[in-house]
Amino acid sequence: MRLGRVTLAAAALLLLTTASVPDGTPLSQTERHAALSSEAIEPRGAAPRPAVLRANHEAPWGAFVGSWDTYIPDIARMARWLGDANMQVGHTYLAGNGWSDIEGDIAVLGLWSQWRQGEPNRRLVLGVPMLVPNEAGVPDAEVARLLARGGNGEFDQHFLKLARKLVALGGGDTVITLGWEMNGVTYTSRCKPDPAAWKAYWRRIVGLMRSVPGQHFGFDFTPNRGVDAIPWTRCYPGDDVVDIIGMDSYDQPAGGTFDEYVNEPYGLQDQVEFAAKRGKPVSYPEWGLFRNGDNPEFVRRMVEWMRTHDTAYQTVTDYCPHGFWQCDRNPRSAAVFKQLMAGSQGAPAPGTALPGAGRPGGQPSAQAPRR
Repeated sequence: MRLGRVTLAAAALLLLTTASVPDGTPLSQTERHAALSSEAIEPRGAAPRPAVLRANHEAPWGAFVGSWDTYIPDIARMARWLGDANMQVGHTYLAGNGWSDIEGDIAVLGLWSQWRQGEPNRRLVLGVPMLVPNEAGVPDAEVARLLARGGNGEFDQHFLKLARKLVALGGGDTVITLGWEMNGVTYTSRCKPDPAAWKAYWRRIVGLMRSVPGQHFGFDFTPNRGVDAIPWTRCYPGDDVVDIIGMDSYDQPAGGTFDEYVNEPYGLQDQVEFAAKRGKPVSYPEWGLFRNGDNPEFVRRMVEWMRTHDTAYQTVTDYCPHGFWQCDRNPRSAAVFKQLMAGSQGAPAPGTALPGAGRPGGQPSAQAPRR
């Protein structure tokens, strides 16, 4: 989710299969783990279930305060609002209007990388679209064609240029949320039009970026919470090309409860179990309020969840209607967030690579395509 877009989520009463749903139509949120593919999540109660709870701890954390370099000072301002808390994670996005955006503006990437290098335990999280234009309502048939072109290597040079710039600027350990929210309907970088092609293209991009000497990127697979347009397990590209299993989790739909967010199909519980089986940490690159107004209980429960699971990092979305510091609509939630996070020093040093993130430069985990 980003500024200016509305999440499309459904809460129907019928169980639907992928084949019976027209392109672009979200599946019912009540779909119960149908055997849609060999990668589907096992039904609850199947044994053995992995251990997912951790002792209460602080994960590296921060906020999305804006995409461009001009927003970087807001991280320090928000930290002061939180009693000089140590906000260790900066989160930004590439615009995705054209391929030059995917290659990265060198000035913007340079300033974000400079912020990252200001303290040894900071992390930079970068949202990278897989296709452009990324927010233009591109029809499913065209998305499928673009995915195939990407899988055939037509767009390779743009991702190589991005990777080389990041390494040259000191951002070789950037965590990349590649094609985030791929199980939804908003972005061109989505999976439902052709899951097999989407996975092949993801694998190609990761292989390319990991082929750049000096990199140790972390690749974060980050769907929306729940089923949305397609179960996110159908989009999972493989353990060798994923370092972190993320989830964007907002307080929606209207009338939803946190327990429902935990227990819904492909929700928070399924995420942590899916990750634990693969020995990978989880993340929450986007979270915040949305459909239920000023909801301090959601804030409290979400922070508690992140502190008691194997969370690599978390970044709250801090603008209206989602956030607390830059949004005066949510005074009760802001008070709770401030109570929970004020003065937090984040995860202890050393602040090297995120858990599970990256491979040494020149040794990609997936075979790099020829270019």
